[in-house]
Amino acid sequence: AAIQVPCRLWEGLDRLTDVIAEVGARLDLGGRHALTMTGELVDLFDDRAQGVARLAAAMAAALPKAKLKIYAGRHDFIAPEAAAARWPEVASANWLASVHWAATRLPQGLFLDVGSTTTDVVPFRDGGDLARGVTDAERLTSDELVYSGITRTPLMALAERAPFEGVEQSVMAEHFATMADVYRLTGELPDGADQHATADGRDKSLDSSRRRLARMLGRDVEVGSATAWREVAEHFAARQRARIAAAVDRVLSRGEIEETAPFVGAGAGRFLVCRLAADWARPYVDFAELLTGPAKAREAAAWSAPAAAVALLAARR
Repeated sequence: AAIQVPCRLWEGLDRLTDVIAEVGARLDLGGRHALTMTGELVDLFDDRAQGVARLAAAMAAALPKAKLKIYAGRHDFIAPEAAAARWPEVASANWLASVHWAATRLPQGLFLDVGSTTTDVVPFRDGGDLARGVTDAERLTSDELVYSGITRTPLMALAERAPFEGVEQSVMAEHFATMADVYRLTGELPDGADQHATADGRDKSLDSSRRRLARMLGRDVEVGSATAWREVAEHFAARQRARIAAAVDRVLSRGEIEETAPFVGAGAGRFLVCRLAADWARPYVDFAELLTGPAKAREAAAWSAPAAAVALLAARR
């Protein structure tokens, strides 16, 4: 099984314990557990070291400690009591779990996980990753991490200007709309992918998405047709694809994998990976194909690839 539950961790550590209780009501938590994280980045914590320590302690308190292992990336799994001292290896190592699992199933490829907030772009070959960055800062520098996803990314992060009915204009630098609004209007947003509140706290209908998008251009929604607002949405979608494509281009230019190596797509936004694979005339492999079990479970696991991967890697140990 695979369960994804939104957690507003930045509002307090109790949000995490609430989620654990919610999941515990649906799954038996008495078995073995493997943990990976990105939550140490939220501004609830003073720094990443504190975040890793507090998250590891919270999970150890909530789960059977003797059966909990924490993923430390290239350094394999460690006990929860070791996490605080080894925080650089634990912090945001989730993407490595996904890449390492893909590397057990394919000889080489380019792994892309397009999630709600970020996109990973990591080559792998011969059973291991070829990442040049490990920390978030290093990965942002190498373009192996693109801070852009299909739901939570604010539109002001993607374009300073946008066209509307033949006129190009500036975009407001305000959190008026997100990429979830864009992909709702283009018809590409998968059901259930948008798990957080909208920018204005209103509903997730097409009409409300158009209204939020119009506000980005300083306009009322009534001044344009549904077609006009869809065209604006297509512009922002194209800008996001171009940003991710530039990262793919840079990573591939290193020449570490063959031209026939596939793109491996994970995350709720892996429909974008299909398009990128076609643009590069590369084979496409869905992360769900690297798993076994019922199709519905594999699909859910592909949305949460790091969780699935870390569980599978731990089971091999």
